[in-house]
Amino acid sequence: MTARRPVRLSPAPVHLDCETCGASLRVDADQRTAVCPYCASPSVVERPPSHDRPAPHFVLGFSMSQESAQGAVKAWLGKRSFFVQSGVKAGTVDAIRGVYTPAYLYSAMAQTRYAAQIGENYQETETYTTRDDKGNTVTRTRVVTRTEHRHLEGQHATYVMDVLVVASRAVQNAELEAVEPFDLRTMRRYTPAVISGWIAEEPTMSQEECYGLARREALEKIGRELAGFMPGDSHHGLVHETHLDRETLELLYVPLWVLAIRHDPSKPPFRVLINGQTGAIHGKAPLSWVKITLVVLFVILLLAAPFVLAAARDRGAGRGGARPAVPAARTNAAPAPAPPEGARPGGSRPGPAGGAR
Repeated sequence: MTARRPVRLSPAPVHLDCETCGASLRVDADQRTAVCPYCASPSVVERPPSHDRPAPHFVLGFSMSQESAQGAVKAWLGKRSFFVQSGVKAGTVDAIRGVYTPAYLYSAMAQTRYAAQIGENYQETETYTTRDDKGNTVTRTRVVTRTEHRHLEGQHATYVMDVLVVASRAVQNAELEAVEPFDLRTMRRYTPAVISGWIAEEPTMSQEECYGLARREALEKIGRELAGFMPGDSHHGLVHETHLDRETLELLYVPLWVLAIRHDPSKPPFRVLINGQTGAIHGKAPLSWVKITLVVLFVILLLAAPFVLAAARDRGAGRGGARPAVPAARTNAAPAPAPPEGARPGGSRPGPAGGAR
């Protein structure tokens, strides 16, 4: 009888907290140290297990490979302007990491009371006087559009859904909005096997904080819907008050490719986020003020060069101009004798009176 081999159970994943950005990373049990994918910081320490963080409900899988993400980031970095810091474009894309980032999916029933001034356009013909090409006063007619306003009040009911807010302190909610939307049709129930081999972060924001973010987004969404719901040709002064009911908040993992580039040891890293499904990229490359200053000085020199050359030309013309006339030298020669009386201008004398004999 052959002895059975002992069954090896996969060790439970560990949770590492980043001391720089506050991310809580879930990594394999044999990975006791890690470089944070959000801020490229190696200061990650293991935290003791806790039960105050909810388990995720759903997962959105990656559909974009790492090679495709690296190529997209490389092309994106190549299109950055000349004024970004040199260390950004020189950063390697090999450090890109796939991270399952926690987010909450919010839904609620919304009852809204609104009031607005509705504008209805109408046309009428008016008579006016003008002058023709010959200067004569003539009477003509034209069709003008006028607007009549009326007050409108009412109620609007809708079901707010698919509001996604971040649950990580390492990622700003505006950054997640910049790479949305995600394809929620591919959402699956969470199991540990789905995220096996990937870096996954636990939620580091409380549900109360995420409820606040989700409600603000829901109210903004309702405001946009109301603006399109208003009748008439135009409207202004829209005010509304919304009551949210039957709220749900479900935790899910969204796929993000994250690249953190430390371009300056004394400054926070430059980060690029990529939607792991659609490839949408978001990042704000830091500008180099040295380059900006040099370009500004160069432009100022170009603008000032014509005036400097003109001033130098005028200064040179003033030095090399015509000198004042020098008076003629005096001589000791006696003045020429005056011509005798009666002498002709040509120097001949008149003949004797009476003419020639």
